[in-house]
Amino acid sequence: MRRWKFVLIVVAAAAPVLTACTAVQQATAVSELVRQADAAPTPRLDWRPCADADLGGLECATAAVPLNYAEPEGKTIELAVVRQLAADPERRIGTLFTAAGGPGGSGIDWARQGELAEGETRERFDVVTFDQRGIGRSAPVRCFADDEQRRRFWDATLLPPANAEQERAAEQAARTLAEGCAKHSGELLGHLTTVDAARDMDLLRRAVGEEKLTYAGGSYASYLGQVYGALFGERVRALQLSSMLDPRVYTDDVRAYVIDTAAGTAEIHAEFLRLCAEAGKAKCAFAGGSERSDLTGPATPQERAEKAGSAGPERVETTTPTPADSGADRLRARDNALLELLRHAPITIGAGEPAVPVRYSEVVQAHALMLYDPERGWPALAELLIELERGPAGDPAKVREILAAAVPDYDFLDAFTAITCADQSAGWRSVDWPALSHEIASAEPIFGRFWLGMHQPCATWPAPEGGYPQRYTGPWTLGSDKPALLLNNRFDPVTPVTFAKRAQQELVNARLVVVADGYGHEPDGECVRQLRERYLVDLRLPAPGATCAADRRPFAS
Repeated sequence: MRRWKFVLIVVAAAAPVLTACTAVQQATAVSELVRQADAAPTPRLDWRPCADADLGGLECATAAVPLNYAEPEGKTIELAVVRQLAADPERRIGTLFTAAGGPGGSGIDWARQGELAEGETRERFDVVTFDQRGIGRSAPVRCFADDEQRRRFWDATLLPPANAEQERAAEQAARTLAEGCAKHSGELLGHLTTVDAARDMDLLRRAVGEEKLTYAGGSYASYLGQVYGALFGERVRALQLSSMLDPRVYTDDVRAYVIDTAAGTAEIHAEFLRLCAEAGKAKCAFAGGSERSDLTGPATPQERAEKAGSAGPERVETTTPTPADSGADRLRARDNALLELLRHAPITIGAGEPAVPVRYSEVVQAHALMLYDPERGWPALAELLIELERGPAGDPAKVREILAAAVPDYDFLDAFTAITCADQSAGWRSVDWPALSHEIASAEPIFGRFWLGMHQPCATWPAPEGGYPQRYTGPWTLGSDKPALLLNNRFDPVTPVTFAKRAQQELVNARLVVVADGYGHEPDGECVRQLRERYLVDLRLPAPGATCAADRRPFAS
């Protein structure tokens, strides 16, 4: 099964002076970051057919880039790079760069899944992707002595914790992870910011001979594009970003970042329950009545009609449900009841030797990650919830399969932690962690502590003494002669549309299109495909305020 894969100005006259000083400081910082990258040698890419059978038809190479851009001709690391040649070389425009999300996603693994581009984009661009530094085949982060030690650690780490004992264990696990990364990755950890990755990408641009960068990236890779645009805006041909991060809260306001992310997850969770109730039992396994008498309440008119087998449309249509009688509300009550049971003890699915105990942390994680994918993840989440209600009468094999698909790869988690903490550690180290945990759990009880826990190692992260000198916190204005094209679903569980709207404001030079009835992480569909293609190929932008309609609704079949 597929895996589903953060000053008050007292004297008014002083404000312009402070603003001017800040602007000068920021411009100086950008200039120095760019100067260091420009001083690095251009990598040589020796393209050859990829040896990996799963990368058939693609070309592979490695690029030597500086470990530390402050020493541009010093020690280097190797980046793994893959290229898909333009299908119509006579009409080739140039090279389109892409990157995987996360942070922690592997561009090489993504290339294994199929075409890197489609349609006219596939025909007219060489498409290049890569493993970002610290990931996969590009100087990967190591936090454990071996794979078995890493597996045992992540298997035993419960996020979010269900009780005080698990909270203490999670705090210790976060410290253990930070210490392990310091021990096994050492010098690398100081050079894993997204600024480092953006400068790597500029070297790759030079290496393939492009005067300007054409780039498409979603989720965390949208942030990589934002950083590149802020540093190298004059070198941008086209910047197509989707599933946006708000760059300011991601780097500078970790509290708001987690609260906003959790609120987005909660909003799409509510939509999952609403659309499941509307779809009915035939299309959503969790719809209809409960499998447990202690988790159910009065039936809705639709459910009473379905159960009777003679649900006349007139009967259902002439009854106006009250909020308490709503199918979505009843599903929420059942879901909440399951989570409350799990807080106190695991629920065992099946009986005898094949039985599997399911923990609170596993189910919250399944909610958060399966909501990414309405086509496969939502039906699987509905199946998981109904099996939890069945308990001993449930199907343990099905539950194992569903939960296994909702667990990120362990190497992804190592890299996610190291890159996120490099970008954000300055914010996390200054917080009162117990107080923040309580505040976020109060703001969003189900998902707040889950997303917060993903960042807990950053509170004790072994950052370089004095911090990360290359860390960038804005401004984010895109200094290109062509605006960026931003795409976002209206209902996204991890990059909510509020992030996209703020990102548009921060970039200034950007056009945002929202898929008005779009659900899940990463917008798709014919409208999105056409907008993306016309922008990348022709540099054509949609009209201001344009929207897309989704091709299909969740639970459509």
